[in-house]
Amino acid sequence: MLYIFDLDGTLLNSLEDLCNSCNHTLAAHGFPTHPLDAYRYFVGDGMAKLIERVLPKNARTEEAKQLIYNEFLAHYQIHKMDLTVPYEGIVEVMETLQRRGDQLAVASNKAQEAMGELMRHYFPTIRFVAALGKRPGVPVKPAPDIVWDILRIAGATPEQTWYIGDTATDMRTAHNAGLRKIGVLWGFRNRAELEAAGADMIIEEPAQLLEL
Repeated sequence: MLYIFDLDGTLLNSLEDLCNSCNHTLAAHGFPTHPLDAYRYFVGDGMAKLIERVLPKNARTEEAKQLIYNEFLAHYQIHKMDLTVPYEGIVEVMETLQRRGDQLAVASNKAQEAMGELMRHYFPTIRFVAALGKRPGVPVKPAPDIVWDILRIAGATPEQTWYIGDTATDMRTAHNAGLRKIGVLWGFRNRAELEAAGADMIIEEPAQLLEL
């Protein structure tokens, strides 16, 4: 069996570091900042979309978006592990799946250059078959391309695969790739969103993955 996990909001609680880097960059350019809870709905569709959402509507020029994106990414690269932590129990569950002989992978809209260090730091005991994020020329989720790349690397079929995530974007990604989809409630969004997006199953804690 192959388990493909979303990263932010599913494996890692990274909301505070994303919020702090965004707000730091916005404030440096005189733009309004946002409360932490607002970032639950800003994130999930890639960093470019995050920057578009945090900017005031009248400031969303291509020049401004690129400037804020570049400065945000530079700040986040330095501070991405200040407050980020794995969700309770998720590492132990992945270790159990791994011992069982299952394959594990990560599909994220986070920039690929930010992912390698995070995976090595937070999940040193996990041998991911692939951990793919936003790469040049590859559409981000909910397009299925990232997932299809993982299936090819893993040599797995959609029928052998579960996709696990915390947002409607994740559920749409799984649907577009033809995968079974599990919504998680420990992340950034709520049950209503996951149900509306067509989750096949919704779980409240990581240990429930072992009962599939």
